[in-house]
Amino acid sequence: MAQTTTQADPAATKTAIITGASSGLGYECARALLRTDRSWHVVLAVRDAERGLAVADSLEGEGRCSVMCADLSSLESIRNFVAQQRSAGLPPTRALVCNAGVQVVSGASRSADGFELTFAVNHLGHFALVCGLLDQLARPARIVIVSSDTHDPERRSGMPAPRYISAEELAKAPSGPDEEATSGRRRYTTSKLCNLLFAYELDRRLGQGRSGITVNAFNPGLMPGSGLARDYPPLQRFAWRFVLPLLRFLPQVGSARASGIRLAALVHDPRFERVSGRYFDGLREVRSSKDSYDREKASDLWQTSERLAGVDGRLIR
Repeated sequence: MAQTTTQADPAATKTAIITGASSGLGYECARALLRTDRSWHVVLAVRDAERGLAVADSLEGEGRCSVMCADLSSLESIRNFVAQQRSAGLPPTRALVCNAGVQVVSGASRSADGFELTFAVNHLGHFALVCGLLDQLARPARIVIVSSDTHDPERRSGMPAPRYISAEELAKAPSGPDEEATSGRRRYTTSKLCNLLFAYELDRRLGQGRSGITVNAFNPGLMPGSGLARDYPPLQRFAWRFVLPLLRFLPQVGSARASGIRLAALVHDPRFERVSGRYFDGLREVRSSKDSYDREKASDLWQTSERLAGVDGRLIR
């Protein structure tokens, strides 16, 4: 099943697309958006359509949800999603939330196109999706890219520091007996750095909001219980699901629901209408890492992503 669309609610006048919306942060963002403003129709862009339908049924706002397949590890799936969205007959698209993500710690896995899976899902798939959907966005529109403070070594998140040499190296990411024990987690933090590099470069190419499209990045904070730990060893998965949630009194630990409400605010709140090229920790604007502002790295990432994804990002000016 590629697409299931409920009958559009006449009150819905604009569409938001949210990737990874079948659970966790994406689900809570969708729920918050639907509850806050009846003028939104939400497209749940999910890898598993059957699961997405169950999620759509659980959301309040009948008639204001669509489920479409978007496997971020497959460029063909993304191209199909873009084509289906174009012909879906939904209200104008005014928001795109790039939220889907994976963390693979048990060796380097490959995407359907042969790229390292973490890089493919967390960055390259979203790059291809954004490039494919840009001409469908009705101005004004907002793009929000979910990153993480794990991208910044100065935040002392307990994760290994990103290692960005080139996007080509990230896409190939060889694995073997000599691979470091921390390589999987480092690939994750580096992909979160890629999210920032992409967001800032996209913002520059779109005229820093002057084109009518704003681009911002979002740090949801540590959300114990989310699916990011699904590839962890059993003991660590147990701690992630049952122990860390008890520490929500700490400032850096929160819930998917609270973070989803904040993420939805970046989509709908008038306060952020003309804000672009920024990084938000929750709803507080902060500086991201030094490397995230490196234009040479951003240019390398953009040009390599164009080639790997088979899109012409030069059209985005």
